[in-house]
Amino acid sequence: MSVATTTVELRDVVTEDDEEALMGLRRGPGQERYLGRMMSHFEDAIADAKACPRMWSVHDRETDELVGFVMISDDIPQATLDADDDIVGPYFLWRLLIDAHHQGRGYGRATIDAVAEYVARKPNGRVLLTSCAAGDGSPQPFYLHYGFEKTGETKWGEEILTLDLPGRNGGRA
Repeated sequence: MSVATTTVELRDVVTEDDEEALMGLRRGPGQERYLGRMMSHFEDAIADAKACPRMWSVHDRETDELVGFVMISDDIPQATLDADDDIVGPYFLWRLLIDAHHQGRGYGRATIDAVAEYVARKPNGRVLLTSCAAGDGSPQPFYLHYGFEKTGETKWGEEILTLDLPGRNGGRA
């Protein structure tokens, strides 16, 4: 008997209609401590444009249903990283939100799989970084179970985590 695998499609968020569709996504219980409301993600992307934000809506590949949102820093130039110690990259998983009604079904893992595959194919796509604080409702156990590791660094009151990509999803050494 085979086990069904959840797969997702990442779609660029480009239009106001794309943004409006995402406004209906909801956080799960306790997640508001770690993840802002949807509009705040767009505001952060504008305020921190030098962090090279790239936003995608996350859709179930089989049903086409919108199930989440993900935003990364996409290939931040080294000069920007050198000039601003508040920016982490070049590839940083900035936001991941799977709608509360779709959590626990493999969409989070499938989304990181898709992001990791994208990053591994990019220049210098050897690691994907993220950050989170520990605590009740924190995504940290999910990230660690996925394969991220603690770096020992903290920023913004959160632990920096790293996912090594070489050998994953076509990544380069």
